[in-house]
Amino acid sequence: MGITTDIILLVVASFGFGALAQKLGQPVILGYIAAGIFLGPHTGGLTVSNVHEIEMLAEIGVALLLFALGLEFSLKDLAPVKKIALIGTPIQIVLTIGVAYGIGEFLDIGWKASLWFGACIFLSSTMVTLKTLMGKGLLGTLSSKVMIGILIIQDLAVVPLMIVLPQLNDPSNGASVLGWAAVKAAVFMTAMIFLGTRIIPKMMGVVARMGSRELFVLAITAIGLGVGYATHMVGLSFAFGAFMAGIVLSESDYGHQALTDIIPLRDLFSLLFFASVGMLLDPQFLIDNLSTVLTLVLVISLAKGLIFAGLAKVFKYGNIVPLAVGLGLFQVGEFSFVLARVGVTSGSIDQYLYSLILTVAIITMAITPLVSGQTSKIYAFMLKSNDKALLETVSIPEEGFNNHSIIVGGGRVGIQIAEVFKRFNLPVVIIESDYNRVQNTKKLELPSVFGDAGQEIILEAAGINTADLLVVTSPDVFVSQNVIKLAKTFNKDLFVIARASDKSFLTMFDELNVQSVVLPEFEAALEMAKQSMLHLEIPFPEIQHQLERFRHTLISPFFKDEKSYRLLSHLKSAEQQFDLQWITIPEQSLFLDKSISDLQIRNKTGVSVVGLIRNDDLRSNPESETKFLKDDLVAVIGTDGQRRSFFEFATSKVSSTI
Repeated sequence: MGITTDIILLVVASFGFGALAQKLGQPVILGYIAAGIFLGPHTGGLTVSNVHEIEMLAEIGVALLLFALGLEFSLKDLAPVKKIALIGTPIQIVLTIGVAYGIGEFLDIGWKASLWFGACIFLSSTMVTLKTLMGKGLLGTLSSKVMIGILIIQDLAVVPLMIVLPQLNDPSNGASVLGWAAVKAAVFMTAMIFLGTRIIPKMMGVVARMGSRELFVLAITAIGLGVGYATHMVGLSFAFGAFMAGIVLSESDYGHQALTDIIPLRDLFSLLFFASVGMLLDPQFLIDNLSTVLTLVLVISLAKGLIFAGLAKVFKYGNIVPLAVGLGLFQVGEFSFVLARVGVTSGSIDQYLYSLILTVAIITMAITPLVSGQTSKIYAFMLKSNDKALLETVSIPEEGFNNHSIIVGGGRVGIQIAEVFKRFNLPVVIIESDYNRVQNTKKLELPSVFGDAGQEIILEAAGINTADLLVVTSPDVFVSQNVIKLAKTFNKDLFVIARASDKSFLTMFDELNVQSVVLPEFEAALEMAKQSMLHLEIPFPEIQHQLERFRHTLISPFFKDEKSYRLLSHLKSAEQQFDLQWITIPEQSLFLDKSISDLQIRNKTGVSVVGLIRNDDLRSNPESETKFLKDDLVAVIGTDGQRRSFFEFATSKVSSTI
């Protein structure tokens, strides 16, 4: 059966080794790599016969992973990390190549091969890093955004290097070849902008209207792989093209559904990628060169880790971020395989150096989930062993808080919520990953923790174990999802209020047992509608009743337990019905110069008059002999119908309700 048999063997073996890895508490990708080693051509026994074909299929896995990343990624996400991505990554590339060049000189492989060696090891693994972040639920945190920004620039750097490095054999042709590549890249980007704004949304609209789920899945897969192949045809990176296609599609109305549908396909092909990595490992080469390989793994991992951590520090990322970036990007990436193969083909490096790069890359990729998984533990140890606390907190007492509220996000929304809490003397802590915003909380004397809420150590510093309420203000649903999942592992009884940018996410929040979800644009629309109805002199109770019915009609279908939602809706409606309402006494009102007892307000309407404002003077519980004057503001409490009766009784043609 040829390659069909190979795929069956890989899937079955990957399931077995993956389940074993999961049982041992290790990431499943280690199981996939182990399956590849087991079925590889270098280990004997049961062997995959078409290794090259599997490698080709594995490229689809890389492309689909980056396509999915593009779907859930927005160019806005790069804004907080643009400096370290655009400036820091080139610095990292130069420093890493410099370290590798020194290693090459020590190995006496010549200056040209040393440069190739450096170019291969500066790359980190996009595939391994993303799968590790996804497995730990950290995709969307600040540290993950820093890593993704760096990885994108690294992957882009592969293209010019694949063009320039072979020209070291004949330097005279290098400039013209590189110039032509730049022209092709510019044409591709222009074409992608045109496709993304004009063609792809219309095409997806046509497919969606057909009503076929199969065609929709096929269409998004065709877009991702088709655009990737088009970039490959013009000499650019296949995976980069797929990533750009994902970003373009994410800006359309179909991005969320596309991401949901592509995930199973992505995971299946990524399995083939990790298995193919395992098949490349030659155990005999590793045994014969064990000391050299292990030395290189140690030196390269330490050097890259320190470079990444140092750059994060230089670009003013604090707390756990430098450690997370250093332990997340120390490995040698999958594109080093491609670059090293170009080096062998062009005669720039020999087979020994190629095998050395391959082996070091595979080992560092395999240990990444294990090393990266120790980030929180290492950081916690650093905190305990360092007298000067590495974790920056503001205005938090040493004994901490109990039954307090935690607000994730110190932007405009989070700050305003915290200031309301402060007015009520309620204990609250803000978690914020932007250092400038933390400085703002310090000025406002609001307790805060600087760091990613998606990290265990940060939540612990905010007192997640003893908190009563978690308010997640981030508009990024994936960030919210990760934070809520992690927070629930510490405190399963936590009451959670989250923000959603779209009603399609309500089902996901319901599955996370989020008790309350706020849709800012929806609520703004309801408030504007309410103000409009008030201007049109529609009674306030009727407005509240209709708006609550509209809210229930729109939101309740997204919750599994509609009965519970309906109960909460009724409770909220009842609360509003008995809420305090202010009425302005207009000109020509029957109330003018008459007292509460004269009008028999309680007997005729059922409401209780509990307050009166006259000339900016508040009178609580006015006496029954108090007479009403024009423009008095009267506060009443009663049911929906009672307040409506009072409104009609107290107002004539000219009225306004506040």
